[in-house]
Amino acid sequence: MARTRAPERTLLPSDEPLSLLRKDGTPVEDSPLVMPGDDVLVELHRRMVVGRRFDAQATALTKQGRLAVYPSSRGQEACEVGAVLALREQDWLFPTYRDSVALVTRGVDPAETLTLLQGGWHLGYDPYAHRVGPQCTPLATNSLHAVGFAHAARLKGEDTAALVLLGDGATSEGDTHEALNFAGVWRAPTVFLVQNNGYAISVPMSKQNAAPSLAHKGIGYGVPSVLVDGNDVAAVYAVVREALHAGGPTLIEAITYRIEAHTNADDANRYRDAAEVASWLDRDPVDRIESYLTARGLLDNARREAVAAEAEEFAARVRARLNTDVEPTPAELFEHVYAAKTANLRAQAAALREELA
Repeated sequence: MARTRAPERTLLPSDEPLSLLRKDGTPVEDSPLVMPGDDVLVELHRRMVVGRRFDAQATALTKQGRLAVYPSSRGQEACEVGAVLALREQDWLFPTYRDSVALVTRGVDPAETLTLLQGGWHLGYDPYAHRVGPQCTPLATNSLHAVGFAHAARLKGEDTAALVLLGDGATSEGDTHEALNFAGVWRAPTVFLVQNNGYAISVPMSKQNAAPSLAHKGIGYGVPSVLVDGNDVAAVYAVVREALHAGGPTLIEAITYRIEAHTNADDANRYRDAAEVASWLDRDPVDRIESYLTARGLLDNARREAVAAEAEEFAARVRARLNTDVEPTPAELFEHVYAAKTANLRAQAAALREELA
């Protein structure tokens, strides 16, 4: 029997990124997107401010040697916060190594979030407690995890969607294409959010893709595609929220920018100039939502100061916890690798015990 498909949505993305707020914070009158409610907008702003301060603190901790590496997401807060707050409680998030702000926004303990980047546990938090998969370091492998999870949930009759975060470089990986193909065939409720921040480490978009946009990649897989202004948190929230309720796959390309270097081990001055960075600082996502909320009377000086103070307190707690030395336990290397230890794993554990003794 032929499988019945859901009604097709528009596959072709818009020519220009969809938005609700211009870079100066004024609203776009003719936008096809639905503006989130005032309470949602206020919360989006609060989470972005806290997230940015957390990101800055993590960067500082890396310089102090408390983290082995940290990939900053400064400038991409609208993508991470907007997308995560659009999730329903039952939905799952599949992040990358650059999405620590997304994890914190989802409610994951900040110290547990940074365990991977500290060089401790590969997964320092309980994924089931927050419905957050492991942070993915290999590019695009989380895309297949998300599609498999969403497909399984549909087979079980669950009303659950998966949001997978990707960078522009991940769209050049085979895993992303396989995931999009499976999602298109299975109509798996998966939202692919590509944070196009301009560079795959040092490789610019001009050397990665010849299509009009990354969003156009969805057409070949029968996956509806959306192009959105990734520095407009209201727009990101709106398109992700709509995609999560669509019942099938969606590919979203969010145009944003990575203000800091790829990681603390990267020298971004070797492949981009200061003028380019300055032009994107002028499109700051936090400033944009602040201008809109202020003009609407939803954000005054007292509220702004309160949010800033909350962000400082949050950073102080992160700093205090990460500045505490943890005595490593080498035997933990062999825990939680398999449900039951294999013979090779048992032999390796025994060899380590003898060496330590």
